[in-house]
Amino acid sequence: MPISELQVQTALKEVIDPNTHKDFITSKSARNIKVDGNDVSLDVVLGYPAKSQMEIIRKLVADKLGTLAGVGKIAVNVSYKIVSHSVQRGVKLIPGVKNVIAVASGKGGVGKSTTAVNLALALAAEGANVGMLDADIYGPSQPTMLGIVGRPESRDGKTLEPMEGHGLQAMSIGFLIDAETPMVWRGPMVTQALEQLLNDTRWRDLDYLVVDLPPGTGDIQLTLAQRVPVTGAVIVTTPQDIALIDARKGLKMFEKVGIPILGIVENMSIHICSNCGHEEHVFGEGGGERMSADYEIEFLGALPLDMRIRKEADSGTPTVVAAPDSRIAEIYRDIARRVAVKVAEQSQDHSAAFPKIVIQNT
Repeated sequence: MPISELQVQTALKEVIDPNTHKDFITSKSARNIKVDGNDVSLDVVLGYPAKSQMEIIRKLVADKLGTLAGVGKIAVNVSYKIVSHSVQRGVKLIPGVKNVIAVASGKGGVGKSTTAVNLALALAAEGANVGMLDADIYGPSQPTMLGIVGRPESRDGKTLEPMEGHGLQAMSIGFLIDAETPMVWRGPMVTQALEQLLNDTRWRDLDYLVVDLPPGTGDIQLTLAQRVPVTGAVIVTTPQDIALIDARKGLKMFEKVGIPILGIVENMSIHICSNCGHEEHVFGEGGGERMSADYEIEFLGALPLDMRIRKEADSGTPTVVAAPDSRIAEIYRDIARRVAVKVAEQSQDHSAAFPKIVIQNT
């Protein structure tokens, strides 16, 4: 008796994507299901970059279909497609950029910039086309972390070509000034500089643009909320109460302006002594998870207080590329995958699908 498409769909409803925690029918990932006698073929199209997950998911689906009585050949093609998602009302998308992810913290010194660059590199490692915008005008750090030197080119005299480091497109005020030149600017000049860096850069077909924000809830954050199409924000904190107080303020600011919070990352969660292996919660324990529970926001992951993270970022080769097989790099990739999944769960942007209405006198 030949296998029916209904049998295939019923089987796929029992297969859970380990990253979205949804079955492939409910998530509409299973497409082009074809049954030819007892042979079955289908496509699984994921909404997040999943280079490291494609074979795992292919095997999950194929193994489940293999349990159908009398099944013949099974062909499962796994791919991913990243699309643009909705942003704040009235804010237009940036040409060449599908999704903007803001990485923020309430206070400085919590490792936000290091987290941002490793998040961007982890998304790229999973197969996405990624850019990094250093929005910290007063204290740009991404040129150092990405090991990029030199100044950006302008081919038309109006726009800038993004710099490149470790496969990322990048832009920062640090590329345009000397390293020791202080930015003695008032708020309006800073916000204008941010908008120019963002809009006057010729971003090339980015799936994600990661924006490394300065700490706090000042001019840059407000400009980002009001004029930049942000798909979602990631909050970085340490477990200590003084950091969590400010992180909560940053979270509430994004909520007020209608930007979704994708999740919380707890940095410097635990210190493991490099000599004896003793584990110690230097900055307290569980603060990020409690904050996530209080606001019903996803806890994306916890990163250790590890000297290698600092050394590798300072040397211009962050951990995800310096030690891709390390446990720390794995944590960054897990966090990046969760962020990408959260972005994929946002409603899609369909503005490009609407026709332009032009009124002319005839």
